[in-house]
Amino acid sequence: MSVQTVNNMTDTAQSSAAAAGAMAATKTRVRWMIVVMLFVVTAINYADRATLSIAGPVLSKELGLNAAEMGFIFSAFGWAYVLGQLPGGWLLDRFGSKIIYALSIFTWSVFTLMQGFVGFLAGGAAVAVLFALRFAVGLAEAPSFPGNSRVVAAWFPGHERATASAIFNSAQYFATVIFAPLMGWLTHSFGWPWAFGVMGGLGIIVAGVWLKTVYAPKDHPSVNQAELDYIAAGGGLINMDDSQKKATSAVQSGAKWDYIRQLFANRMMVGIFLGQFCINAITYFFITWFPVYLVQARGMSILNAGFVASIPAICGFVGGILGGVLSDAMLRKGFSLTSARKTPIVLGMLMSMAMIACNYTDVQWIVVALMALAFFGKGIGALGWAVMSDCAPKEITGLSGGVFNMCGNLSSISTPIVIGYIIQTSGSFNGALVFVGANALIAAVSYLVVVGEIKRMELKK
Repeated sequence: MSVQTVNNMTDTAQSSAAAAGAMAATKTRVRWMIVVMLFVVTAINYADRATLSIAGPVLSKELGLNAAEMGFIFSAFGWAYVLGQLPGGWLLDRFGSKIIYALSIFTWSVFTLMQGFVGFLAGGAAVAVLFALRFAVGLAEAPSFPGNSRVVAAWFPGHERATASAIFNSAQYFATVIFAPLMGWLTHSFGWPWAFGVMGGLGIIVAGVWLKTVYAPKDHPSVNQAELDYIAAGGGLINMDDSQKKATSAVQSGAKWDYIRQLFANRMMVGIFLGQFCINAITYFFITWFPVYLVQARGMSILNAGFVASIPAICGFVGGILGGVLSDAMLRKGFSLTSARKTPIVLGMLMSMAMIACNYTDVQWIVVALMALAFFGKGIGALGWAVMSDCAPKEITGLSGGVFNMCGNLSSISTPIVIGYIIQTSGSFNGALVFVGANALIAAVSYLVVVGEIKRMELKK
């Protein structure tokens, strides 16, 4: 064998080894498939919350419910959702995201489906049963967003978290884009019980898909070590659901009340909690009273309202993605974490105040345009879950998310009731729009004045 042949064989072997090394070093992108699943589940989540608002005008007329009664029924979800946050967060830390989230999806979907049978009742019985079923949906959905935050904290490095959080959070707008027209059509063509039946059945299917596709980072069959190293190097908590950690950290410290006290003693956390309360007030206007506003205040049919409601939602979806991308881009360009997170939030909240201008026009397309601008701004500013992924103490990420979501969703109780009473007493939606716009302003001020520097909170042992 010639020297040249040997050299060629050596070069070939070295090239093959280099190629194999390069292949081994190429990281997979499983984390983006995980966030796609979070997006799908969150879309179903918000569609099930909004089902009553789409069916509401027909349902309330058929069952003889007034605006105040509808406000209380809308709020039933919020009462349970808030009460379930701390237990839901603890369960996530104790048993991990996969199983608890799957049970959550399945259970809320069953209760959504059951709401379609309320039409067999009448009067006070119908109100009581509908309130109870909405309450059950809220309780079952309690682990959902803390679970989303927990999954993102485990699967994503810091400089990708705002984008990942924006993707799953934007599903709330996508849910309206896709499902509001669908539920409007079902209600118009077949009757309001079908909206509940179809959405509940779809959620049950998605619960099975979740179990087959979502795992902790180290347990996923398709992830490679390069991706795990990349996530960990960027601050991703890839060991969050390790069995040893659950046996020590989650059991021993996950439910300590002193940790909850420390969260409320931290100025940064208090500002974030207040901001989320006000941001969610905008959310719950759109998913409860907005379709009713289009029908009652703007004279649209229920079918048209379902389609028109999707226009602001499309803008909210675009804004939601843009806010996360903008925040992460600022971070990569050298802006501080504080600036990168606060800038989209404050600008977005100021844009959301545009809805107040709807009180000064009777032109439908201008109303829709202003609501679209408000929803776009709300989407840009809805980075609270990205902030929580950045600053939640690593020992209690699920519990911290539960506290955050509990504070934020107190507005899911107050907003429907306050708006219901404003409409009932004034006979107009004008005061309701001012109320929602004021919440946007308070959210901006909270992040500017109260929050201070955004950083990961350290617990005192």
